[in-house]
Order: sequence, then C-alpha cells, then structure tokens
Amino acid sequence: MNSRQRRGVILLILSAVCALAAFAGVLSVISDVKSKVGPEVTAYRLKGDIDPYTALSAGQFEKTRMPERWLSSTAVTDLREIDGKIAVTTLKKGSLLQSDMIVAQPALRPGQQEVAIMIDAATGVAGKITPGSTVNVYATFEGEQQGTPAQSKVIVTNAKVLDVGDLTPLQPDADDRTREATEAVPITFALSAIDAQRITYAESFAKRVRLALVAPGETGTVPEQDRTYELAKDK
Repeated sequence: MNSRQRRGVILLILSAVCALAAFAGVLSVISDVKSKVGPEVTAYRLKGDIDPYTALSAGQFEKTRMPERWLSSTAVTDLREIDGKIAVTTLKKGSLLQSDMIVAQPALRPGQQEVAIMIDAATGVAGKITPGSTVNVYATFEGEQQGTPAQSKVIVTNAKVLDVGDLTPLQPDADDRTREATEAVPITFALSAIDAQRITYAESFAKRVRLALVAPGETGTVPEQDRTYELAKDK
C-alpha cells in the first residue's frame, strides 16, 4: 500500500469516527430534550367561544397532545370531568380547558322543583343575575276595584336561580293594547311547591315582576309586616 492509499484509508477512518461522534451527539441531544420535556399527555382545546353558564359537551372540544410538564395542574386531561358542568365565564376559542373554568350545575334539593318564568329584561335582570344567584321576587298589582290602592308585594324570598336564558322579544297580548312590545329573559328557579305557585301567579297577574339580587352571605329574609307596600301607608 502506497502513501496515497494510506492517506485515503486514514481519511475514511477519520470520517467514520466523526460521523459516529456526530450521531452520538444527536442522540445525546434528543435524550436530553426528552428528559427535560417528559412524556406527553392528552389535553383539550376549545373549538369555539363558549358563553358563560353554558352546559358543556364533548363536541365543544378537540383533543391535543403536549408535554405533561408544560400543563398546569388545573388542566383537564379527561373529558369526563365536564359531565354536569357549566362554564364559569366566557371561554375563548383555542384556549386549553382548565378545571377552574367550569363548575357543577346547581342541583335541586329534596322538595324543590324547577320553575321558569319570563322576566322583563329592563326591570328584572339588567345583566346582574346569573345561575347560582339568590334573589327576592317582587310583584306590583293594580287595585282590584276603582279606588283600591296599588300594592307592591314580596312574593318569594331567597329564590335560587338555576339558569338565565337568552333575551327574547315579546309582543303585547291581543287584548292588552296598553302594553308595548318588550324583551324578556327566561329565568329558571329552584323553588318549593308553594313558592312555585306564588311566582307563577305573579307572572300571570302582576303588572310588573322584579328580581332583587341578594348579596352573598345575606339571608334575604323580609319580615312579614314589610312584604306588602302601599304608598298611602308610607310614613
């Protein structure tokens, strides 16, 4: 073997050594990245915006894979967690679903029933009342006979709101030409049987029904002597 051939063999050996070193370096980098990133897990991303207090379903989310170490401790990794849950606030498209974004839907207690009535949006809701709120229900009645004073009554106290529906345009009844078209919101309450009767009666016969939001921690109890109001008796 002449000198030129020896130089060629040496260059081939050096090239092979360099290639092995480079390959080992790549494997080392990959191993290091894997050790830093860790295993991947399933998370869920919103397909579109979700309004507050909307019931959640699997079709509203898409599955994605990402390193477990990059997820927060509140990330939802199993869609069974959304069963019976509603959105706490507006959920934005593309966001990862977190457990602190959702809460359980309010449940009925024994002896309660769901009752939904339409509440005038301008006088009864004003965007302040949401599922889970506690309200007192006021109704105003005209005098039954001419000369009989109108009255305002507290119909129900501590009514628990289960759901607030969408704004709905209402048209006046055919036999009520004095009432203008307005907008109302269906409100669903959890009520006892007697309170359900009271609130249904008020919706049917009261001139106006209003909801008064009870502050958190307050009982909302109104003394019996203060549940009926007449202007003439106000001192």
